[in-house]
Amino acid sequence: MTNDRRPADGARARRRAAVLAAVVGGCALVAAATTPAAAHPAGRGHRLDYVALGDSYTSGPGIPTQVDADCARSDRNYPSLVARRARATTFTDVSCSGATTVQMWQAQGTNGPQLDAVSRNTDLVTLQIGGNDVGFGTIIATCARLGVQDPTGSPCERSYEASGQDALALAVRRTAPKVTEVLRAVHARAPHARVVVVGYPDLLPDDGVGCFPQVPFAQGDFAYLRDTEKRLNLMLRTVAGRNRAEYVDTYGPTVGHDMCKAPADRWIEPLQPAAPAAPAHPNARGEEAMAGAVLHRLAGNHGHH
Repeated sequence: MTNDRRPADGARARRRAAVLAAVVGGCALVAAATTPAAAHPAGRGHRLDYVALGDSYTSGPGIPTQVDADCARSDRNYPSLVARRARATTFTDVSCSGATTVQMWQAQGTNGPQLDAVSRNTDLVTLQIGGNDVGFGTIIATCARLGVQDPTGSPCERSYEASGQDALALAVRRTAPKVTEVLRAVHARAPHARVVVVGYPDLLPDDGVGCFPQVPFAQGDFAYLRDTEKRLNLMLRTVAGRNRAEYVDTYGPTVGHDMCKAPADRWIEPLQPAAPAAPAHPNARGEEAMAGAVLHRLAGNHGHH
């Protein structure tokens, strides 16, 4: 993964940017009303060439309108909202559901290597990655299966700590050098770009109180899974700080809107979504909240981590 290949086809990337810019420009997208306008947060003169890299939390599976079926990408995901509010000159969103750090260098179905979208002309890069490296999907499936068998215990935590060490904490630690490698590659391709690492939103109640059976995890596993997500976000913040990147906290702004909340209040859908979104993923309001956090960061101090 250390081989930072040159973009195979710059023209293709530029065409993709133009198409996506047209798609985004044609939609009346507004981020949450509370987000400050972030005109020209970076770039040369009045240009802002923006590239979004990431996984399903970025792409917005299930949220209308889906503009790329292969990657389950929505035109109302946070990069689209950020591009519109920040008045991006060009906007290329290559986020893709299921992506890990490997997909930065390797094609994923019809989606090319995500890093191929980043070039010397890129002014702003947002990166949200690591959840699938740690194994979000498998963790949710495992904990739901075990939760049904022992709803008042903490079977998931017991299972992941059976070896004598926390397997999920270890997975987070092992993901850190992979994210580091991605950031180095981004800087190599886009030396003057502002690089922003976006954390993951609050998926489960921050107070650790569960909501079985709405979210079928055991009572004792809610706090364990909450702590695992906080550990992942702390790792992303630390890696960003060490690699000339900024970090955007989306956890804090989404506390109180997790998948245990009532449909009217939640920004993350539970395992059986009521709003159009993937299970255990942000709905349209969740994507708006993340866009607001990113825009707030872009409007603030350029260099502060």
